[in-house]
Amino acid sequence: MIAHCRSVLLVGLLLAPAVGGAATPLVVEAALDREVVAPLLEAFEQAHPDIALDFRDRSTLEVDERVAQAEPAPDVVISSAMPWQMARVNEGYARRLDSAAARGWPEWAKWRDEVFGFTFEPIVMAYRLDLSRHMMPPATHADLHTLLTEQLELLRGRVTTYSPSRSGVGYTLFQQDARYTTRFWDLVAAMGDAEAVLEANTRAMLEGISEGRYWLGYNLLGSYAMVWAQEHPEVVVQVPQDYSLVMMRMAFIHRDAPQPRAAEAFLDFLLSRDGQRVLAGQTPLFSVRPDVVGPYTAQRLRDQVGDRLYPIPLNASLLAFVDPQRRDAFMARWQREFARRSQRAAAEAGGQALQGR
Repeated sequence: MIAHCRSVLLVGLLLAPAVGGAATPLVVEAALDREVVAPLLEAFEQAHPDIALDFRDRSTLEVDERVAQAEPAPDVVISSAMPWQMARVNEGYARRLDSAAARGWPEWAKWRDEVFGFTFEPIVMAYRLDLSRHMMPPATHADLHTLLTEQLELLRGRVTTYSPSRSGVGYTLFQQDARYTTRFWDLVAAMGDAEAVLEANTRAMLEGISEGRYWLGYNLLGSYAMVWAQEHPEVVVQVPQDYSLVMMRMAFIHRDAPQPRAAEAFLDFLLSRDGQRVLAGQTPLFSVRPDVVGPYTAQRLRDQVGDRLYPIPLNASLLAFVDPQRRDAFMARWQREFARRSQRAAAEAGGQALQGR
């Protein structure tokens, strides 16, 4: 018993900061809402009282900029903009994690033991509960297109989705949509006809739905939407029934991390059974590990949605999405299709003016 007490005391001394010394600072730049991930951060701080966690929540594009421009560099980088994360790793900004957790991580959720997908988040639609008083809420992408076409006047200005130019994750999701459905550009044109409002993040979309400015939102991050709906019963979350994209938060240790050991401890915790158990049980971020149980796990999501889940692959194919020529071509078509209605209206106005002469 005495020996056991001594061993526990020794472990506690090793974990705790030295007497009179400061805890090791750890800077995490993340496109991840602190409110959603708070249980995971608190669990890490309890497990590592010797590390002073500085978690900085920013937009995906802000996080990407700080990878190359921040002085000093952050220790850990987390983002849902998967192509941008992969591009930074490919440019050599990541430090390899050599640990048992990294080696045992599923191959489909990591790349070169340098960057790791540690969540498994569905992309959803969301709508106001009272939408059903006006129309049948959409359950599929085809339903959404039909509503935008048949209920155009009711929905004009009341639909919201990501701006692909202001959000890295929004751009990524639309690129993936274009891969999986031949009707994607018809849907973009229909959203343009309905004068859909383009937002930079999911929170802005959810706030607009709760306030009644929007009736319907497309391509929201399911993790944020599910948390929001728990506190805002007027919001209903719908996982599309024809197919649902799944994105992963990708994390890596910066090659110039001022505190690489603390960064390794943080990333190991994200991949650990303890960390993933918190994700599965206390957050809607959905854990990746197959050996944890809870309401929010990748396996539970697969059981519910089946083969209609389309995870965005974490591999070198993501690099094509940030190729400047491909991006420019995609954005040019997006703007053309989205603005098609205004172009038609301008052409009709021009024709009427000519007839009046």
